[in-house]
Amino acid sequence: MTMDLIEAIYTRRAAREFTAEPVARRMLEDLVDAAIQAPSAINAQPWCFTVVQNAALLDRMSTRAKAHLRSTLDLGLAPKAMLEQLDAPYFHIFHHAPALVLISARAGEWATEDAALAAENFMLAACGQGLGTCWIGLAQNWLQTEEGRQAVGLPRGYLPVAPIIVGHPREPAPPIPRNPPDIRWID
Repeated sequence: MTMDLIEAIYTRRAAREFTAEPVARRMLEDLVDAAIQAPSAINAQPWCFTVVQNAALLDRMSTRAKAHLRSTLDLGLAPKAMLEQLDAPYFHIFHHAPALVLISARAGEWATEDAALAAENFMLAACGQGLGTCWIGLAQNWLQTEEGRQAVGLPRGYLPVAPIIVGHPREPAPPIPRNPPDIRWID
């Protein structure tokens, strides 16, 4: 299944419930190929893609990322619901998705921006193929630790930016109304 770009932009939403069906390696390769079509500062193309499909490893990573986040949060500022979720043994930070694609970039002035541009291409392409994705911000800080970097074999000199889960969604994500844009015209 493919859809047009504007339709993908308007229908892509975060997916957090997936079927057990794995995502085919070829499909993941196609999504990465779409991701690398993104622009990058001075055309550096600094990306590195780490694909994790090992459920046991994702379980361990979820446990460690939750513990790290819980230990580093400012308890006075953290939403109570987030703390409860992190403490819940059933909560899996990667939502039991069949795959995690970590988009990293060689450390540099625009590493985050370059990886984020690739991530948006990746997520739109996944939507166009009928797949669901979600950028797992709760895992980012742990993935930047030595333990997190080692868990995914991230080479030195690379910044982990976008941990994106991907899979076949249980059901389509409902549309979420958008606030009107704040546009400031200068003529």
